[in-house]
Amino acid sequence: MKKLSILIVLIFALLTGCTNEQDAVSKPAEQPKQEAKEEAKGETEQADIPEALQKPIKIAAIMQMSIGTFSSQYIAGVKEQVAKFGGDVQIYNADNDLTKMASYVETAINQNVDAILLDHGRADALKAPVEKALAKGIHVVAFDNDLNIPGVTVIDQDDYSLAWKTLKTLAEDLNGEGEIVTIWVGGFTPMERRHVIYEAFQKRYPNIKEVAKFGTASANTALDTQTQMEAILKKYPNKGDIDAVFATWDEFAKGATRAIQQAGRTEIKVYGIDLSDEDLQIIQQPNSPWVATTATDPAEVGRVQVRFAYQKIAGEPTPNIYSLEPHLVKRSDLPNTAITMNDLHNYIQGWGQSNVAVSPWMKTLEAKVNKQ
Repeated sequence: MKKLSILIVLIFALLTGCTNEQDAVSKPAEQPKQEAKEEAKGETEQADIPEALQKPIKIAAIMQMSIGTFSSQYIAGVKEQVAKFGGDVQIYNADNDLTKMASYVETAINQNVDAILLDHGRADALKAPVEKALAKGIHVVAFDNDLNIPGVTVIDQDDYSLAWKTLKTLAEDLNGEGEIVTIWVGGFTPMERRHVIYEAFQKRYPNIKEVAKFGTASANTALDTQTQMEAILKKYPNKGDIDAVFATWDEFAKGATRAIQQAGRTEIKVYGIDLSDEDLQIIQQPNSPWVATTATDPAEVGRVQVRFAYQKIAGEPTPNIYSLEPHLVKRSDLPNTAITMNDLHNYIQGWGQSNVAVSPWMKTLEAKVNKQ
């Protein structure tokens, strides 16, 4: 018994020593009081506004096209962030004319803007004027563009993930087999990327067959899509002829959904990409065919683009590329009551909370603008 008692005491001492050692590793050492005071002081002090931003900044936002509510919410995000920073932004819409878009870049250069924001467009049309802008010290941030020029930051919605999350959901809902209609159009960088994933999807799910494929980008894309989808439904009139629609753009999804609803074919489900307030209203309708979409917050895209531009003007390093994280939004995850994009973060984790391209001086700049 005496030996047993000694053994228990030794084990207890060993365990106590291990616990104390673990505590020493896991608990951070206490800061000296003076250091803690200095750190707290630094947190309350506002960062100085960079010298280059002491004057109002002029920005040109040049869009390949402005169609639908996604574009309008993107523009709203750009304007909102520029206004918070006390700058000025001029919006140019090229009406899907790349030559016109390039000429707008030349216009912005002649107006001596501080930064140019590009929305879509292609490198073969924009490379030369963008290089000219950079040579004149004008900073450039592009969205959904294939430019690859040192000094230009290109952001995107990670179109590969956008397409895959939507297509994977479609495949799971169909249990790996069925007939689908695909709505897609070429000639746009994000569309080309989404199609790469669609081709991989076709190989991954060979029992999901494409029965029709169409798509047109126009001034009335949703309405044109609705007309085209109505023709497809007449060609395939029986229940079971079409199980689902994969729409690579929310304007396509809107048109397809309306055609399906009017034809009373709500057994056909729609899977889209992108999201806006108008889209949410359609998705939340009772028995809406549009059951899932993958998207980023278009307003946040615009805000991030502006923040990158301001960081460039301030002389801070910025990445060559940055992909915003997209989120899958399913109708089954939304409430029965109507919501807007501003409410979506309550139901979709991480929505609209990128915290990308944020510098400490930005709060100081916003506070200065608010006082004016």
